[in-house]
Formats: sequence, C-alpha cells, structure tokens
Amino acid sequence: MGQSRKSHFEHLSADRDAVFAQIMNKLETYRSGHNELDSKSSCRATGTRVRIPPSPPEISGILCIQRVPFLYLLKFTAHRRQKELLRTVTGKAQIMNRISTAERNTKETQIALTLNLDGSGKSNLATGIGFFDHMLDGFTRHGLFDLDLKVKGDLEVDSHHTIEDTGIVLGGAIREAAGDKKGIRRYGYSLLPMDETLVMCAVDLSGRPYFCWDAQFTCDRCGDMDTEMAREFFYAVSYAGAMNLHIKVMYGTNNHHIMEAIFKAFAKALDMATMYDERITDVLSTKGTL
Repeated sequence: MGQSRKSHFEHLSADRDAVFAQIMNKLETYRSGHNELDSKSSCRATGTRVRIPPSPPEISGILCIQRVPFLYLLKFTAHRRQKELLRTVTGKAQIMNRISTAERNTKETQIALTLNLDGSGKSNLATGIGFFDHMLDGFTRHGLFDLDLKVKGDLEVDSHHTIEDTGIVLGGAIREAAGDKKGIRRYGYSLLPMDETLVMCAVDLSGRPYFCWDAQFTCDRCGDMDTEMAREFFYAVSYAGAMNLHIKVMYGTNNHHIMEAIFKAFAKALDMATMYDERITDVLSTKGTL
C-alpha cells in the first residue's frame, strides 16, 4: 500500500477512534448518575456492548458507528421498534414511543386501554377475569409491550362481551400505534413451546383482516375464563387490527399450557412484525401502502 493511501486510512481510523471516545464519554457521564439499568437500552459500538440507563437525553437505543464515505454518522437504530434516526455526533436523538389510547363504552362493557408497542413488558390489568388477566400479562411480558387496561363488563351474564370487546379495543390500538407502518418488518412468526405444548403463530400487518384458528381444548374453562373465548378474542383482535393472524396448536394436552402458549406465541409474532428494520425505508409492500 502506498504511503499516501496508508496515511489516509490511518487518518480515518483516528477520526473513528475520536468519535468513539466522545460517545463513551457521553455514556459514562450520563451513566454515572444512574444506578438502575434498563434491559432494553444498550450500546453496541465496534463490537463492545455497553449498558446504559433508559432514554438518555442525547443517546438512546442501539448506538453504532457506520462508515459513510468521508463522513461518520451516528446511526441511532432504537432497540427493536423505535424510530430510526440519523444524527451527527453533536445531534440529539429524540425517540418517540408508539402509544395508543382507546376507549369503548357500551351497555355491555366499559373499556379503557393504553398500549405502548415500544415498552418493556409492564402491565396494569383489571378485566374482572383473573385468568384472562394472567394471559394478557404474559402477552405484554413476552412481547415487551406496555399495557394498561381497565374493563368493567357484564360478568353477571358471562365472560363473552368482556373478552370479545377487549379484543376489539386491543386490535384497534395495535393498528393505531403501528401508524403508517413505514420501516417495520410487517411479518412476524413464532413457534413457541411450553412443556408438552407447541404453538405456531404468524402475523401479517397487511391492513387486511383474515383469521385462521386450529386449536382444541378438552375442558370448558381455565380458571374463570371460558376456553371457547380464546378464539373469539383473537378473531376480534385480527379484524379490529386489520391483520392476518394464523394460530395453530401443533400438539399439547394441558389446557392451561395450550392457552398460555397461544397468547405468548402471538406476543412474539406481533413483536417481530412491529420491529423496525434499517433496510426498510418505506412500507414493505409493492403497492406502496398498507
């Protein structure tokens, strides 16, 4: 390699090291004042993984250095589903969560829901049906969504209206929070085991509702939730959310395991479908819209 070419690359390497040093200084300065670390916030730069607290004022998400001809940019690709941002070293990354708030009030149910697709798995649930709360808690925890849900339904009749209407509101909230769907993967799938049970779930946030269900239960209830309402719930989610949703129980014998694996498989599939992908700059469709 010629001397001038070698000097050029040495200069680029020095620039890169200087940028990296600035990043580390900012992280250490911010980190020194915080003791609690967020499991979803991290920094990956030149192969080194650095843990940082949640939502720093200037640096957030997965931070990496990308070489662009004659220029190094900080490419802020937020962990999983947050807005993709490009900024210079001195720029600020303002990352917005995708949050939707919805209500439904009828003579049968009163529902208030807030969903954050870019959450950390936190839930605050009160549907009046303990087992249903347990399933929704698994959905939020394993999908890493945040969900606040309050439901007052006519449980003196049965659980049908409460569970079905919750599915309608949740599906609508997913659709609203996903927004224009630019930059997201759109498709998601999961093959999820739970002891003797194996469940497959696939999602397409296509804007077109379609629902396929292949699951059988051998008892009428799991706790205080009617098992037949699982299908009604996911049917409502798929149509209100305008998504293709396929759920199939490959095998399983324990009804609790089957039900829980279905909710968790849906969570993992939806999580994948709502992730941002840096290679996708618009909507993932030949039509140009979803």
